[in-house]
Amino acid sequence: MALRFFQPEGMQALDFSRPAGEMALVPPDSVSWQIFKNPLALFIGGVAAVVLELAEPRVRAGVWHHTSFRSEPVQRLQRTGLAAMVTVYAARGAAETMIAHIRQAHARVQGRTEAGIPYSATDPVLLNWVQATASYGFLEAYHAYVSPLCAGDRNRFLQEAEAAAALYGATGAPRSTADMTAQFAAMRPLLEPSEIIREFLSIIRRAPVLPAPFRPLQRLMVRAALAILPACVRETLMLDAHLWPWERRLLRVAGSLADRLILLEAPPAQACRRLGLPERYLYDVQRLPALP
Repeated sequence: MALRFFQPEGMQALDFSRPAGEMALVPPDSVSWQIFKNPLALFIGGVAAVVLELAEPRVRAGVWHHTSFRSEPVQRLQRTGLAAMVTVYAARGAAETMIAHIRQAHARVQGRTEAGIPYSATDPVLLNWVQATASYGFLEAYHAYVSPLCAGDRNRFLQEAEAAAALYGATGAPRSTADMTAQFAAMRPLLEPSEIIREFLSIIRRAPVLPAPFRPLQRLMVRAALAILPACVRETLMLDAHLWPWERRLLRVAGSLADRLILLEAPPAQACRRLGLPERYLYDVQRLPALP
């Protein structure tokens, strides 16, 4: 199931094991390589990030009217997940090429919101918000449902994203949890509830991301994404995110199991092979040396 999520239908599979020896934008001993290997954290964090994006009216208009979330939700999620994998695990050259193509596509995304406010996907303010929401979602999902992260690791994760953020044009993306808090406080007056957010959540609950027997877990993960949003944002967006204690325990068990799931043909293992590291490198936590 996880491999299917990493390999969108209709797209040529990207070989993360080539070219041999070429480093990624982020080093293998990073917090990012640990977090992004976990498919449960990626799904929950990705949903949380999109909700935060859609809460900002200019970003909401750009995302909803210029992407295929409505017509192809699963494929859109897969492409977004693959882009995240490329940013973290792919060879630097491949990541830079992909980001350049995305920026070209962003240059064509512009218009006006329902309230008549102009927007552009190249606006640095909006790019910084999108980067902040992505970092927040993945970081908080891993912290809540996989393994708690100390303050130092949380700051490292944000700093590790700086290279990719700059390539996207998000030069003011948060580099620390203090920056993140300040950015959320600055953006909060602009955030607003929307029927589009509720429509997105309804689509993600029903979309065949997981096989039918696992669909209850999928719906639980959507609620788990809402549970990690800042309480003040949930209140603004009028979203309910109640989780029973047994549901939180179930999610942590699933997150822990997913964190030990070695997928030999998935980007993390392929990237390890590219750098001459054991395929179990990211799973033997005690054997993570600091690389030069």
